Amino acid sequence: MNEKQPQTNSGEEPSASPELQGGHETEPRPTPRIYVASLSDYNNGVLHGQWMDAARDPADIYADINAMLAQSRQPDAEEFAIHDYDDFGVCRIGEYDSIDRVARIAQGIHEHGDAFAAWVYVSEGASERFDDFTEAYLGHYDSVIAYAEQLIDDLGYNHELDRLPESLRSYLRFDTDQLGRDLVFGGDIHVVPSPDGGVWLFDGRS
Repeated sequence: MNEKQPQTNSGEEPSASPELQGGHETEPRPTPRIYVASLSDYNNGVLHGQWMDAARDPADIYADINAMLAQSRQPDAEEFAIHDYDDFGVCRIGEYDSIDRVARIAQGIHEHGDAFAAWVYVSEGASERFDDFTEAYLGHYDSVIAYAEQLIDDLGYNHELDRLPESLRSYLRFDTDQLGRDLVFGGDIHVVPSPDGGVWLFDGRS
């Protein structure tokens, strides 16, 4: 089954809860952040780090990291780790994920909304698939059944039923429950539940 059960982010630093939007998530735009800490300080029992906007050019993030490390009281403060993150939706960020990868994900989430985070989850973090989001994304729906109902309507099948004699219409209906299950189990769509309700759907052939 292609239905994914993502885990929301958690970390050592307090963070605000992201607000997910339905539909195509045009507003407000998420603002993904990371908390980058000095490992030298951390290993010596000192918490020294900084929250940073992650939806930027990696070079700008590295500049902020280097400035943060330069302010450390530890003489050998050169290494860092991501100790927390915020507004990445259902996407999980690793402690030692590359800044380039984190920035790419953050920029996608800022541009497309939390649906992009769901796509990263479906793609299992494979960066070569990130650019396929626009083609793969089918939308946010209340349920897979709701998508199946819209699919039938968009294809004009309900109109075809209306053309049948009225005496036959009451005996015929589309089994949208079964259609939804077949789409999922057949790999035609990927399903990612949203923490705020509904599901994000992606074309399983992408």
